[in-house]
Amino acid sequence: MYRILKIGMDVHTTNFTLCALESKFGEEDQIIANITVGPDHKNVLDFIKRIKEKMDPKGQDEIDVECGYEAGCLGYSLYHTLTACKLKCRILAPTTMLSEQGPRIKTDRRDAKLIAQCLSNGGYHAVHIPTAEDNAVKEYVRMRDDHKLALKKVKQQTNALCLRFGFFYDGTHWTGMHLKWLRALELPELIREALNEYLATYDELTAKIDRYDKRIQEIAAQSEYQEKVKKLECFLGIKTHTALSLIVETGDFIRFRKGNIYAAYLGLAPGEHSSAESGGRLGITKAGNSHLRRLLIEAAGGICKGQIGKKSKDLIARQKGNPADVIAYADKANVRLRSKYYRLTRHGKKRNVAVAAVARELACFVWGMMIDNIHGNAA
Repeated sequence: MYRILKIGMDVHTTNFTLCALESKFGEEDQIIANITVGPDHKNVLDFIKRIKEKMDPKGQDEIDVECGYEAGCLGYSLYHTLTACKLKCRILAPTTMLSEQGPRIKTDRRDAKLIAQCLSNGGYHAVHIPTAEDNAVKEYVRMRDDHKLALKKVKQQTNALCLRFGFFYDGTHWTGMHLKWLRALELPELIREALNEYLATYDELTAKIDRYDKRIQEIAAQSEYQEKVKKLECFLGIKTHTALSLIVETGDFIRFRKGNIYAAYLGLAPGEHSSAESGGRLGITKAGNSHLRRLLIEAAGGICKGQIGKKSKDLIARQKGNPADVIAYADKANVRLRSKYYRLTRHGKKRNVAVAAVARELACFVWGMMIDNIHGNAA
């Protein structure tokens, strides 16, 4: 007899809550057990062993076991550990899971049950599992971005300190002249000491980020990334850091059937609220990979400046060495995206809305470039 067992796991650093559900074709699923154990994969294996013995004491049935947990703090570590033990495992994307209707009550046991039910009825999308190399690069790039955010906060704190004591710099901030002005301010001794500490942190973070960027350039020059990075750098707003992030975090672009599906995966597709004959578009869903979404929004912000069709010296240098059809595809995208931004703003769209629309279409062009669909329709 063939039987199907789904194990929903609500995982935390302090405990795992496990729900065992037997999936029956044409019948209502049966919850067999729901318990909380310590945060160790061995407890999961022991739990499954006990459940299988309970379901089939004589060991005559074939029991197909699949377990799953929501993407979260444990990353891919539990997945790799369980698959190494020959156990089928899935990581569920939280924004794609079908939730229960009615009052929202959130407990670990209910969450584990929901995960088991999603595994049973297919009401979820599985998270893409990157290669070990791509995952390592992703973590390094995100570490660099964390330092960049820390630098941004230090800049804000430094400017706020100056404003609180009546000093405002009338010029471009964080240039050599601005730094010279900051170091020459006459302040009370303790305030001067506080400002010096902010500036020391600024100098330290700036030096670190420069070092990280050089290392990212070295990684991007490796054979497995070099050609793809060079192609993506042909787009306005996309340089090495963004290109490498798109490659390692997306993984296999072919798994997306169309460019708009890739844009939706990044949360750049507009939501919709329709009822009966009424309907309306909402803002972007913001589901999926928030890191890539932010990078593409920033890239779109860079596109939405300058003259349509004009190439900077930096862009020409980045495009050099690429095949003519790749450059032509990128140029077509650059003209279309910049034209779209100016068209939308002329018709009264707010800047942020127009930038988000450009970012969505940029994602489609990125998808087209990465699957060599440069002669077709990216969207």
